[in-house]
Amino acid sequence: MEQVYLTIVLAPLVGAIVAGFFGGRIGRRGAHSVTIAGVGVSTALSIWVLARFVGHDEPVFNQAIYTWMVSDGIRFEVGFLVDRLTALMMVTVTFVALMVHIYTIGYMADDEHNWPKGALTGKNSYQRFFSYISLFTFSMLMLVMSNNFMQLFFGWEAVGLVSYLLIGFWSTRETAIFANLKAFLVNRVGDFGFILGIAAIGLYFNTMDYAEVFAAAPAHADTQVAILGGVSLMSLICILLFIGAMGKSAQVPLHVWLPDSMEGPTPISALIHAATMVTAGVFMVARMSPLFELSETALSLILIIGATTALFMGLIGLVQNDIKRVVAYSTLSQLGYMVTALGASAYAAGIFHLMTHAFFKALLFLAAGSVIIAMHHRQDIREMGGLRRSMPITWITALIGSLALIGFPGFAGFFSKDAIIEAVGHSTLFGSGYAMVLLTLGVFVTALYSFRMYFLVFHGKPRMDEHTRHHLHETPIVVTLPLILLAIPSVVIGWMVVEPLLVSNWLASGDWNPIFVAPEHDTLQPLREHWQGEWAFILHGMTMPPFFLAMGGLILAAILWWLVFARNPRIDEQIQAMGGPLTKVLQAKYGFDEFNQKVFAGGGRWLGTRLWITGDRTLIDGAIVNGSANQVGRLAQQVRHLQTGYLYHYAIAMIVGLVVLLTVFVVL
Repeated sequence: MEQVYLTIVLAPLVGAIVAGFFGGRIGRRGAHSVTIAGVGVSTALSIWVLARFVGHDEPVFNQAIYTWMVSDGIRFEVGFLVDRLTALMMVTVTFVALMVHIYTIGYMADDEHNWPKGALTGKNSYQRFFSYISLFTFSMLMLVMSNNFMQLFFGWEAVGLVSYLLIGFWSTRETAIFANLKAFLVNRVGDFGFILGIAAIGLYFNTMDYAEVFAAAPAHADTQVAILGGVSLMSLICILLFIGAMGKSAQVPLHVWLPDSMEGPTPISALIHAATMVTAGVFMVARMSPLFELSETALSLILIIGATTALFMGLIGLVQNDIKRVVAYSTLSQLGYMVTALGASAYAAGIFHLMTHAFFKALLFLAAGSVIIAMHHRQDIREMGGLRRSMPITWITALIGSLALIGFPGFAGFFSKDAIIEAVGHSTLFGSGYAMVLLTLGVFVTALYSFRMYFLVFHGKPRMDEHTRHHLHETPIVVTLPLILLAIPSVVIGWMVVEPLLVSNWLASGDWNPIFVAPEHDTLQPLREHWQGEWAFILHGMTMPPFFLAMGGLILAAILWWLVFARNPRIDEQIQAMGGPLTKVLQAKYGFDEFNQKVFAGGGRWLGTRLWITGDRTLIDGAIVNGSANQVGRLAQQVRHLQTGYLYHYAIAMIVGLVVLLTVFVVL
């Protein structure tokens, strides 16, 4: 199986290298063919591996492939840990990546129009884009398949680097450059905490291997670190690791990079925000459950941060008019649900929502891209309307994605989101009550902003200009086929996975269980005890407040932005005006961007200016460089007076010198 796993990882890398270094020779067709073939091979083999775990009880693979070095007894290796959790992630990542690759053929077909005439950066941009997204897939596979912290960090940083290249792909646009720098810098903040957490593991455990660290972790449960008067080692490690997850998975306050990353091409929005980069933090915390279960402090922090992100980022989506930014804030909110599940020790529910979200959120982003293509790259939902008549496939798939997102009964999102809310309701950790309230309210907000966008885009009278309206039509098959293929799991995957993941503990394989939950933290136990099948789960969910709030949000959205909007097109502006200060707060995104610009960016510039004036100009140039030269000049001016040219002056100096030397000699 080692060769199979190597092929899964390396196939996208080979495609990326060929398209990146030889794109000019092989042309567009060659670039997208080789990268799609590479990701297609990875997808097929990943599905085959998952099928073996499902039907043939495949043994867990945990081996080092290559030893980089050994330092002070610590082995730094490249290795794979492929268990059922990994197999699930591999299929999710590769399938979504394959859909994005196919979709990109249509979306980037006219990419030359996005570059200024004669721009060298626009040369072979199509091939370069395919190289980047294939490299992104390789990086994510390295992350999820790693069996040690060194390789985890490599994959972690690699997805960050490639996301920087992808967000700023249209490098002649100032907004794109600002967005990719913002993403890079904010993620460095999280990664600083992440590498400190890994360093603490290396220091106290003297190993980078997952299995060895997990086995030794209980022995360190009571270890204290002499920081701030004494801190639990496990709490310190888990909080530092979670800071890394906050950056990658865009949790408050390190969320600010994700909405701005919409400056990249839409396929990147789907790839980054659906199944790959932003879910890396969620996967990492779930994989590290044997560590996090030893720190209730860390779990409570995760609960509070996740729930805060879930509600308050969703509220911002209500005042967004850019179709991609609405979906982006939806991603932030749903990531909050996943993270909250992790804090409630419902790791399986968090992974379940990660998987369902990957399909329906990729579907929504790609549907938004299809709309953008038809609208000649206009993205303002206020200039759309009535697209369902011209774009029936995009319309129906976007509707399916929206229903899955709000947790409509029977759709994928219903099973995973309801399981999370149920689990949080059973948690007894500090912050669980706060989290329960915010997640429940978030269901209403999700339905409201999702169907606000849906009705403004696909229903009502067309509001675009006459030229755009005249040329409206459904997008090509390379665009609509991925929409159809993503819509299928958005409907059925919940039915197929809810019982194995949440009830039967399918993730466990023999003696190996990738997710460890302390008995006192097992918030999914009530679900297992009362499980009576998928239909019973749906009927139970339809009697709970989240269902009524979701339906209330859907109905209110239909009334406001479908029925009332038909008679009063200014209803959206009027509602926001009624919000007064609240609307301004939401439009300002709670002031996070302004605060960061003034305090961190502005403070950094102020500090740099002061260091330049005081340190460089005054101290170094003025005092040290020019000052030393001036002092030498002054000294030379004084010393030159000793050179009088009179012989008797020199004779007297020699006599005085001789007397001084004799005196010193006699005294000493």
